[in-house]
Amino acid sequence: MKRIVFWGASGHAKVLRELVEHLGYELVATFDNNGEVPAPFADVPLYYGTQGFERWKQENGSAKTAGLVAIGGASGRIRLDIQRFMEQNQVELIKVIHPTAFVAADAIIRKGSQILVNASVCPEVTVGEACILNTASSVDHESVLGNGVHIAPGAVLAGCVTVGDHTLIGPGAVVVPRVNIGSDVIVGAGSVVTKDVPNGKVAYGNPARIKGDNLNFRAVQ
Repeated sequence: MKRIVFWGASGHAKVLRELVEHLGYELVATFDNNGEVPAPFADVPLYYGTQGFERWKQENGSAKTAGLVAIGGASGRIRLDIQRFMEQNQVELIKVIHPTAFVAADAIIRKGSQILVNASVCPEVTVGEACILNTASSVDHESVLGNGVHIAPGAVLAGCVTVGDHTLIGPGAVVVPRVNIGSDVIVGAGSVVTKDVPNGKVAYGNPARIKGDNLNFRAVQ
């Protein structure tokens, strides 16, 4: 079996392990920046932070290893930063597609992205790096997702939708066709988005309205 490591040691790691093992990978290590997180798997070692990563590298030499970042939610910037760190340290970031997912033949899915159970990626869709399309989410034709986007369970992008980097579309949200959603946006669960949303905003409701700023976005400005 091929070797793989996860950065992120909570619930999303458990989701990904089932998938990668089905695809022929063996999970050999997990990493997490939170030193208080318990190991999610009794049979897989957990290392903390970059120091733990260096120790794991020393213990394992130059063995070829794949990797995924198992951190979801409104953490797209963090997911991308960790992905780049792993790549710089000779970990091969892969993309994974659950066997129950539908992915159109002409869809583009970039490295580090994860297409999970019963998700749909329709014709001429582009999915950037380090994206998560969670359980039963749907991204319809000609939509474009930036890097580090998370489409939560049951969310629907109804065609020709653009989503900027690091944005979270919450569970069960619906985005109507030809809407542009900016970078670092949070769309609340169950919202119906009928108008464009600028960068760095939080929007929710039916119809969705802008309710404030994404404080994580403001912190990096």
